[in-house]
Amino acid sequence: MSNIKETSTNFANKQALAEECGEAYASNIISGQWALVICSWLMNGKLRFGELKKRLPNITERMLTLQLRKLEENKLLIRTVYAEVPPKVEYELTSIGYELGPIIQHLDQWAQKHKEIK
Repeated sequence: MSNIKETSTNFANKQALAEECGEAYASNIISGQWALVICSWLMNGKLRFGELKKRLPNITERMLTLQLRKLEENKLLIRTVYAEVPPKVEYELTSIGYELGPIIQHLDQWAQKHKEIK
């Protein structure tokens, strides 16, 4: 889902850095304006696409779809499709996705402090 072509030098440098540096690896996985926000909503349990969209009114449906796919590819969430009409799809965090909870809380606390000094 990245804007960087897999054949570019920038992509190769990014991959090499991620292999050497845990912080860079993690940043690549949770990058994007919406990834952590989506995960924070899913901390409370499963949600359907429409429920996520209501909680994130400023995200486009396309961007939400792309972010959900990326989070699924990175094993942070599970997409479950139920054989119903109309189709029912739910998103929920994986166990490794739930481990982001304390990190998201710390980032929120840090953000509040940073806003105060701006």
